[in-house]
Amino acid sequence: MTRAIYASRPEDLPSRDILLSMSGLEFMQAMLEGRFPGPAIAETLNFTLAAIDKGHAVFHGTPSFAFTNPMGGVHGGWYGAVLDSALGCAAMTMVPKGSWYTTLEYKVNIARALPVGMEVECIANVQHAGRSTVVAEAVLRGAMDGKVYATGSTTCIIIAG
Repeated sequence: MTRAIYASRPEDLPSRDILLSMSGLEFMQAMLEGRFPGPAIAETLNFTLAAIDKGHAVFHGTPSFAFTNPMGGVHGGWYGAVLDSALGCAAMTMVPKGSWYTTLEYKVNIARALPVGMEVECIANVQHAGRSTVVAEAVLRGAMDGKVYATGSTTCIIIAG
């Protein structure tokens, strides 16, 4: 498996012309293969893209103490960031060449407290992909115990470049 690389400054990111010259699936495959850097937030929050296919994305991550709320629990924003990333990447795989997408809305449901240091797997799947919208759902599970810790859903809009 290739070690993930991340953008550390805006110049590290692919240009808009490069992005629009590829389908969303091609772009995501290039990121997974290390030809393009991943977003800085993934490095900051300790999660990474693990697999990508048409309508499907898998992320792995582990929350550290740095991502806890004042009570010492993993902050809901960490769950949200992992879910939003997986959902958005699954949606991106449905975007045709010459277009891009943005999130219209996303929702997070936290089912149980996630222990600090527990590795998770977040699997997102597209439920609908039309000309202008993509709807996806995701589940965030403990990598070892298989328990559901959170679920999420999104609606994204496809925009012609």
